[in-house]
Amino acid sequence: MPSAYPRQDDLVDANDLSTHPVHLGSGGKAVPQPPFTGAEWYESYAARVTADGPDGRLVSVYDFSEDWEMHPAGDELVVCLEGEITLIQERLDGSFHAETLRPYQYAVNAAGVWHTANVSGSARALFITSGLGTEHRSR
Repeated sequence: MPSAYPRQDDLVDANDLSTHPVHLGSGGKAVPQPPFTGAEWYESYAARVTADGPDGRLVSVYDFSEDWEMHPAGDELVVCLEGEITLIQERLDGSFHAETLRPYQYAVNAAGVWHTANVSGSARALFITSGLGTEHRSR
């Protein structure tokens, strides 16, 4: 009878979420991803995980950039781990909403909402994102 526990060859070496994101896919799978290389990385990510559709989630830790981004396939959970982060979301009417997060506080960027963040000093956050179709634009 097969064991419900993982076989030794199913175990994965430790990785750093800031360089090697993880995809949470269908069937409860957690699939380590290749090193993050920048905005172009999302295209190859989408090709790798397309079978999971909008139910797949990208889990990553990032330092912040100056770009705006938007996730059309689903919501994004943002958890501040270190420092202070001010999330900025663009409303449909063109106005902006800002929310400051401190360690262990979180906010949700709704699907289709353009968002960015301001950071004074250094900060780090955990992101759980429906990453398919992610778009970027300059500030």
